[in-house]
Amino acid sequence: MLELLLQLLGEFLLQGIGEAVVELGLHSVVEPFRKPPNPWLASLGYAIFGAVFGGLSLLLIGHHLTPDGPLRLVNLVLTPVAVGGLMVAMGAWRARKGEPLLRINHFFYGYLFALCFALVRYAFAA
Repeated sequence: MLELLLQLLGEFLLQGIGEAVVELGLHSVVEPFRKPPNPWLASLGYAIFGAVFGGLSLLLIGHHLTPDGPLRLVNLVLTPVAVGGLMVAMGAWRARKGEPLLRINHFFYGYLFALCFALVRYAFAA
C-alpha cells in the first residue's frame, strides 16, 4: 500500500515540477508580450507544451511510475486534476504577492497541460 502511494506521489510530483518549471519560464518571458493571447491558441499552446514535456520526461524516467491495471487509468484522471489545483494554488500565492498571473495559473490551463503530459506518459512509457 505504501509503495502504491509513493508511486502516485511520484507521478504527481513529476507533473507538478514540470508545470512549475514551465510556469517559471513563462513568467520570465511574459513581460514583453503583455497583450493577452487568444484563449483557443493559448489552450493549444499549453496542450503542446504538456505533450512536449511529457515526452521529455520519458527521457529521464522512461517507465511508468504506477503499476499496470486500473490504477494507471485512475492516475491518468486524478493527477491532472490535482496538478490543475496546484496551479490554482500557485496563482493565489502569486496574487497575494502582487505578481501578475498567467493563464497556467487558472485550473483549466494547468489541467490541460498536465493531462497532455500524462497522456504522453501513459501512451509511451515502457
